[in-house]
Amino acid sequence: MDASVLLMHPAASKLLSYDCRILEHLRRTDPALYGKTVLVVDDDVRNIFALTSLLEEHNLNVVHAETGRAGIELLKTHAGIDLVLMDIMMPHMDGYETMAAIRAIPEFRSLPIVALTAKAMKGDRAKCIEAGATDYITKPVDLEQLFSVLRVSMRTEQHEAMAIPSI
Repeated sequence: MDASVLLMHPAASKLLSYDCRILEHLRRTDPALYGKTVLVVDDDVRNIFALTSLLEEHNLNVVHAETGRAGIELLKTHAGIDLVLMDIMMPHMDGYETMAAIRAIPEFRSLPIVALTAKAMKGDRAKCIEAGATDYITKPVDLEQLFSVLRVSMRTEQHEAMAIPSI
């Protein structure tokens, strides 16, 4: 249901009240998100604080890094990161470079990375996907879209991991 809402993109508030209750229950207890760990990479501590508060409210664990290089190091040293929220506009090593560097590390090739950018311009989505993003969200973040993208990205990653035969 949540994926359908994302794909069809109607406002959840326009759904019947019964459907809204089901959707809210799924959002609070969805095993695709419950207890998962998200790495937030953003150079603005206000964004880190806002995203951390929001994600923790929905039973997600959050770790953060303020630079692309720090994010890569955290991925290497902190086991169990399930998804990365990547800011695009960062100094020194931007989100595009950081995502490309993450994808160059074999164990992170299928790790879901959701790009976040405040300056949405034509072609940005394609550029983010080309750099290694699983999906793309513009700031200010639409919360319904964010959680739908997180659910879909984590489920997709779980299915890919299960589909890879062991050698």
